[in-house]
Amino acid sequence: MNETVRLTPTKRTGYSACPHDCPSTCALEVELLDARTIGRVRGSKDNDYTAGVVCAKVARYAERQHHAERLLHPLRRVGPKGSGQFAPISWDDALDIVAGQFLQAEQRHGSETVWPYFYAGTMGLVQRDGIIRLRHAKRYSGFHSTICVNPAYSGFAAGVGRIAGPDPREMAKSDLVVIWGTNPVNTQVNVMTHATRARKERGAKIVAVDIYMNGTMEQADLAVLVKPGTDAALACAVMHCLFRDGKADWDYLDRYTDAPRELEAHLETRDPAWASAITGTPVETIEAFARLIGERKRAYFRLGYGFARSRNGAASMHAASCIPAVTGAWQYEGGGAFHNNADIFQLNKRTIEGLDRADPTNRMLDQSRIGAILTGEREALAGGPPVTAMIVQNTNPVSVAPDQNKVKQGFAREDLFVCVHEQFMTETAQVADIVLPATTFLEHDDIYRGGGHQYIILGPKLVEAPGECRSNHEVIGALAKRVGAEHPGFGMSPRELIDDMLRASNRGTLAELEPNRWLDCQPPFRQSHYLDGFPWPDGKFRFKPDWKTVPFRSPCQSGPVEAMPPLPDYWRVVEEADAAHPFRLATSPARAFLNSTFNETPTSLANEKRPTVMIHSDDAAEQGIVDGDYVVLGNTRGEVRLHAKLFDGVRRGVLIAESIWPNAAYADGCGINSLTGADPVAPYGGAAFHDNKVWVRKV
Repeated sequence: MNETVRLTPTKRTGYSACPHDCPSTCALEVELLDARTIGRVRGSKDNDYTAGVVCAKVARYAERQHHAERLLHPLRRVGPKGSGQFAPISWDDALDIVAGQFLQAEQRHGSETVWPYFYAGTMGLVQRDGIIRLRHAKRYSGFHSTICVNPAYSGFAAGVGRIAGPDPREMAKSDLVVIWGTNPVNTQVNVMTHATRARKERGAKIVAVDIYMNGTMEQADLAVLVKPGTDAALACAVMHCLFRDGKADWDYLDRYTDAPRELEAHLETRDPAWASAITGTPVETIEAFARLIGERKRAYFRLGYGFARSRNGAASMHAASCIPAVTGAWQYEGGGAFHNNADIFQLNKRTIEGLDRADPTNRMLDQSRIGAILTGEREALAGGPPVTAMIVQNTNPVSVAPDQNKVKQGFAREDLFVCVHEQFMTETAQVADIVLPATTFLEHDDIYRGGGHQYIILGPKLVEAPGECRSNHEVIGALAKRVGAEHPGFGMSPRELIDDMLRASNRGTLAELEPNRWLDCQPPFRQSHYLDGFPWPDGKFRFKPDWKTVPFRSPCQSGPVEAMPPLPDYWRVVEEADAAHPFRLATSPARAFLNSTFNETPTSLANEKRPTVMIHSDDAAEQGIVDGDYVVLGNTRGEVRLHAKLFDGVRRGVLIAESIWPNAAYADGCGINSLTGADPVAPYGGAAFHDNKVWVRKV
């Protein structure tokens, strides 16, 4: 399938940034063999966050870059929807068809019938976000991004007041690194780089909190294994112990927090025995965790996305973020809580996104509820017209969106026109009417900002694109011209847009950034640690958040906001197991895939082997299941067939299916997201991918 890339003595090095949906946003060094061919990809050693380390799947990016199945030419569907029958078509003809369909749809139903649908297949600010400019210029339906960050961001901001924290490089200067609800061995390798450095150089301890004994848990000094969706109970019990044992920093609490005595009183009944009954974690493990936190003031809480992907995810994130406020860990280098640095960059994307054309009255459609939207549910459509035309970039909803059976039903509509701009024939591309070949990050200019670090990194074009591949920017500009969308950004090059954004953001110029490759945006220590107060009017960390006014990038509140707990607590809103569905399923990230990216490369496929579900051996025995058996998981949303993998590194009653495999990898074409729900998570929506009740049976 792939030809071996042979290195030559004349190879050069190009510099870029990993574009994929990962907070590490690694600074890269790319071997350039000729104008069209790359070799090995490495992490940049002179970037002090990447520190010369990159995940294995990106290191072998040549497999993906030069894959024999990359899309190279525009295609038009010639068979029934979903048949995979396409014929080549010219670029001009393809774009004319797309524009014509959009204009016809607009004439029939109004502009909001067109829905540009995109996400984070590239995190480049030009190539990802230019589609927003088209939406604003044409007043198409808006896109409420909910599939990833909403519960986590809102939960962190509920206490801190913004999405930012201590310098991520400070993990290496900590005495205790708590890695909570993320598996960086699979998903953010640089976190492990800095945490293990702290252990080696300072004798720091590493604690991992997660729902199964994954690679990160195995490397931790203390592994705290909990049931899915119960993290807030653990956090409450830890804080109970800190107050009980005199480890709360009352000077800090009185100066920097809003309701410390009310919190202490509230937690009196949330002891380790109470939490153990909820989490399944032994009392002695909870006590040991609390002792480590109480003894080591310089504690860095690295809070991930995974534990927020439950119906109570925002409340769980908030509860975990409260712990370093109780101990006063924020005061110290190597201490505090960090989730993401989204709010430090302050980038002005007015031209890139066409914000000067934005109409706040345009309806916003929830990304995660694409199934309900495309099947015409009135509430999901926000009272507006049906969606009858779409362009899809940087995402693969037919594999990754929740409530898959409904998503597939929606895409099968004969009255829905879909254009997909992609690098491979994904399962979303297979149901499209027009498929357009896309460039990779190495074949176009772009710029990236870190989530897990503090750098803005330039990603220049390094090699020529194969076939007739075109960038997102080129496609959006060509389509804008055909549908009559006007904005200066459509006539600018990616480099001009980058320079415009940097200047408007007071971040210098492209000419200044280019020789340096990246720009460090980390605020000063006092600001990063909120030593002059947290960004609330009174400067105090919020133990008692007002969930209706938590700062967030979108005004679209949804889910049961009114019922959210006023103080840190275990919120029983999860999809709890019952007699008909005795198991709880989480769809955690696989090491060799990144969402549905890399599940076409040979090494990733060989490493992951086949779709499996981890099940405790005692649970398996009760079901008459042995290792390797073919089993079916089911709930009211669907059924999925895959192989059982006996694994005692989970609590009983918990199932783990590392994903995302294509639907086609399953016997009946139903992937794991056939079981996940799309009901919105409070307070700003989101998908509860790790919060599903299911039954399991041997086939």
